[in-house]
Amino acid sequence: MPRRSILIFAGACIAIAAALAVVTMVLVGRQPSAPISAEVTSTGQPQVGGPFQLVNEEGQPVDETLLNGKWSLVFFGFTYCPDFCPTTLSMLEATKARLGDQADDVQLIFISVDPARDTPKAMKDYLSTYPMDVVGLTGTPEQVRAAADAYRVLYEKVGEGENYTMNHSLTIYLMGPDGKFRAPLGHDIGPARAADIIKRNMARG
Repeated sequence: MPRRSILIFAGACIAIAAALAVVTMVLVGRQPSAPISAEVTSTGQPQVGGPFQLVNEEGQPVDETLLNGKWSLVFFGFTYCPDFCPTTLSMLEATKARLGDQADDVQLIFISVDPARDTPKAMKDYLSTYPMDVVGLTGTPEQVRAAADAYRVLYEKVGEGENYTMNHSLTIYLMGPDGKFRAPLGHDIGPARAADIIKRNMARG
C-alpha cells in the first residue's frame, strides 16, 4: 500500500476511534454507574455504606443509625429530576405493595445529590406528593458528598444557571437491619423482581 494511502487509512482510524470515545463519554455522562464491586469486605460483600451526617425533611440531624432495626432501600436523586427519580420512587412504591405484611419492615430513604436546591422543606414538599412514606435526606455539599462516597454514588452538576440538572447513579441499595449492605437493585428491574430480591434477603436475615 502506498505511503499516502497508509497515512490516510491511519488518519481515518484515529478519527473513528476519537468519535467513539466522545460518544462513550456522552452516554456514560448521562447515567453514571456506581462501581459497587470495587472493594469487598472480609465476608465477600461489596463495601457499600458507612457513616454519614445529614438532615431529614424536618431539618433534624440524622446519621447511619437511621438504618438500624429496619430493612432500607437507599436511593440517591434530586427533586428537580424529570424522569428517573419519580419513576424509581413509583417503582419502589409498587415494590412495597408486593411485600404484603413484610412491607412494614422496609423503609425508603431518598438522599439528595442537589443540596443547593433540595432544602429540607423542598424535600418535604416533593415527597408529600407520594402516598408512601419516604425519608428524605439532604445536607451541606460536604455532607452529601461524604454520604455519596460511602455508597459509591457518582453525581455531577450539568449546566449553569437556574435550569441546571444533575447526572447521578441510579442503583438502589438494599441495606439490612444491621445497617450493612445486602444487595443492589436496578432502577428498572420492576416491582416483582425487586420484591423477590428483598424477600430472599429477608429470609436469609
